[in-house]
Amino acid sequence: MSTERFWINAWHDKKAWLALLLPISWLFSALSSLRRGYLQFRHQGTPFAAPVVVIGNISVGGSGKTPLIIALVRALHEKGYSVGVVSRGYGGKAQSYPLVVTHSTPVSESGDEPLLIASSCGCPVVVDPNRANAVRSLIEHFSCDLILSDDGLQHYRMHRDVEVAVIDATRGLGNSFTLPAGPLREPHKRLDEMDMVVRNGGGNEMSDSDKSGKTSHVQLIPVGLRKFGSDHLITLDEWVDSMSVHAVAGIGHPERFAITLMDMGFKPELHAKNDHETLSIRDVQFSDKCAVIITEKDAVKYKDLAPDNLWVLEVRMPLSDEFVDKLLSCAGLPVTTL
Repeated sequence: MSTERFWINAWHDKKAWLALLLPISWLFSALSSLRRGYLQFRHQGTPFAAPVVVIGNISVGGSGKTPLIIALVRALHEKGYSVGVVSRGYGGKAQSYPLVVTHSTPVSESGDEPLLIASSCGCPVVVDPNRANAVRSLIEHFSCDLILSDDGLQHYRMHRDVEVAVIDATRGLGNSFTLPAGPLREPHKRLDEMDMVVRNGGGNEMSDSDKSGKTSHVQLIPVGLRKFGSDHLITLDEWVDSMSVHAVAGIGHPERFAITLMDMGFKPELHAKNDHETLSIRDVQFSDKCAVIITEKDAVKYKDLAPDNLWVLEVRMPLSDEFVDKLLSCAGLPVTTL
């Protein structure tokens, strides 16, 4: 087990020995609060020409931010809005920034999530470690009514008009401690300041945020499988191979991927990788003949020869009109349709 997986499991299993780290967590929280105050004071500035919506989380690990952004881009397009996306581009390193990401951009330059968004949505995506520069580039070179920031809640150098926190409903916020005793980048009370809180999937209710009326629930829905390298989707009814499969996932919460496959009727053997880790042919080749299924995020990173039994699970996150209209209202934009 990697160091990353060890800590994530310990936080969410609420191991008792983590209490020994609480003094460091208290110091971390205090320094985090001071940093936020300083950066917001120094970089408060004026709003951008288009409203900026930050889609992020306050905890370490995957929560479903990228699928939500893809779903929002599509839903907003249907309502007639032009949307751009900015990202830090974690896992990529470009020769220069800002970097405009297209479906043909090398993942080594863009990072996996920006490439997935650009490939899935066809919207302008700009990567820059300084997200404020990315926003300015989008506004200068593209016509955007609204800009979504993939993560960046703690990037206080960037002005934001709306903050949306995404929570993995299955794991919640772990033991609710800040780093390193727990998975939180900021204290739990930070959720009270959010414009919207999104709970992805099932799990225990978060009564504090639910009572505020700002919480919405979303769910990733599998829509089909496709052979790696093909655009042809098949439904579960068309699946002819064994239901025993290998599930390989380099995402923030690989167990959620395995649960999705089990809900579909598969019997997956999970091979969890670190988030953003690039898969190689060694990761998807096994001694048996069972099919190997990977995520869409891992598919954009995979560049080796593809075994004939390599499949990609495609998912969607349906959003209600009420949810999209609420976000538009928070951003100060009119609720409209084509």
